[in-house]
Amino acid sequence: MTEVLRKRGPLVTSSRETPAPDLQWAEPGRVRVAGKFLRDQSDQKFYIKGVSYGAFRPDAEGNEYHDEDLIYRDFEQMAAAGFNTVRIPHTIPPRALLDIASEHRLKVMVGVSAEQYVGYLIDKTKKFSLQNTILRSVEPCAGHPALLCYGIGNEIQAPLARWIGRRRIERYLRRVARIVRDVDPDSLLTYVNYPSTEYLELPFLDFLSFNVYLEDREPFEDYLARLQILAGNQPLLVSELGLDSLRNGELGQAGFIDWQLQSVFDAGCLGAVIFSWTDEWYRGGGGRS
Repeated sequence: MTEVLRKRGPLVTSSRETPAPDLQWAEPGRVRVAGKFLRDQSDQKFYIKGVSYGAFRPDAEGNEYHDEDLIYRDFEQMAAAGFNTVRIPHTIPPRALLDIASEHRLKVMVGVSAEQYVGYLIDKTKKFSLQNTILRSVEPCAGHPALLCYGIGNEIQAPLARWIGRRRIERYLRRVARIVRDVDPDSLLTYVNYPSTEYLELPFLDFLSFNVYLEDREPFEDYLARLQILAGNQPLLVSELGLDSLRNGELGQAGFIDWQLQSVFDAGCLGAVIFSWTDEWYRGGGGRS
């Protein structure tokens, strides 16, 4: 995928009249919410042009992002391909990863993975401290200038959300957000939702994120319009989109991503994250996309 993107220019271009925003990197330091968009330290509007990264097979000590040489090469290639943001979906990365991102002028979306702990809302037989767990996971990244935001959770399954109940899920995510802000008060927070639980109301977040996999243009653009209605005054990010190159070929994938990215920016979103830079789990530990 990345080779095709490089051949087509930064994050691909479009033949439509309204071009996607030009690539830019954020100035060093935290970005902030300004209306429906983000602005960097120089007060320039910052559009997220991201790619997800991982998961990798952990080493013997359970560290997923342990190969710093590999991370350095990947981030160097990401920057050259026109990305400005890396999304780590499910794992708190080591601080060294954020250092490498900063060196390549990349911002990092860090996944706190609160969805892993939601079962403790109904399982009262096990002792579990949500606060201590979240605190330990967030502390390595707190205050780092390469941090774009924390994704406090990713796609709590719709059957579980219905069983536990919408209000309890909303209160749970609010609690996680409060714990993260206790550690890193200046950080931006989002929750990575998806269509099956679009009904969750999370006004305490800095912006909304949705994973959207629709392969036909009209339904995709219609759903972006719906998400903007649900978002209201909150900014909106498409936190995952993409197409399988094994079935569709790299050129088919590139053309698909081309119109999807253009639709995202036409809809007034913060930007988009392409899934995914890596496919290591799919290939059993050896694959690179």
